[in-house]
Amino acid sequence: MAEYKNPFSERKHYHEHAEWIDEHLSKFFDDKLVSVFHEIPTLDLHLDVYFIKPESSSFNILLTSGMSTLKMNVEDQVENPKDVEFAELMMLIPKTIEFGQVYSGENKNDWIISILKRTAKFPHFYDTWIGIGHTIQAEEDLTPYGNDTEYVGALILPSVTFDKDFTEINKDGKKINIYNVLPLYKNEMEFKIENGYSKLLDLLIKANGKEVLDLNRKNLISKKSFWDKIKGK
Repeated sequence: MAEYKNPFSERKHYHEHAEWIDEHLSKFFDDKLVSVFHEIPTLDLHLDVYFIKPESSSFNILLTSGMSTLKMNVEDQVENPKDVEFAELMMLIPKTIEFGQVYSGENKNDWIISILKRTAKFPHFYDTWIGIGHTIQAEEDLTPYGNDTEYVGALILPSVTFDKDFTEINKDGKKINIYNVLPLYKNEMEFKIENGYSKLLDLLIKANGKEVLDLNRKNLISKKSFWDKIKGK
């Protein structure tokens, strides 16, 4: 049997970024409010997820650490590509959502953490990049992230809750952006693919969409799939 080779072994790793993120969080939150879901040993990209429970906020925070270990392959036509080479992802979640002591991917609500982990690894596995306005599907056939949700993908957005002092880590001439992740339903994902980011954002604004995850969020468009309408179903 051929020996498995880490697909990222020959790429430059910026392990110091994990320390920067830890230092960054310590500026905003007491250590006792922060725990970490450590990556189960993996042969590819190590990615942990912070679980932050601010006492003064009506929400908790999930934040990746490891996505910025590798530089993303940003397209040449992007303005100031060095400003978007490194990123981490976060999701604001209700206080009522809890998780097991260890992330296995199979516990109740683990699918929420899975959204962040899978989205964060996507640009590195496919040698591309993600930034504001990009969408990532859970699966090619648009099946949901898990049995307990109808969300099939994620939209990358700027945070409206936090300012740049939190969503940007600037150090040693490098910048790590922290983006917000909004889970999407199937027809919302299809609508975005067909009509673009700005049109979907218009619908989100019109619906007064919130940044905090809503497990029962009202669909931004009709319950019927955009593609089903085209097919006359």
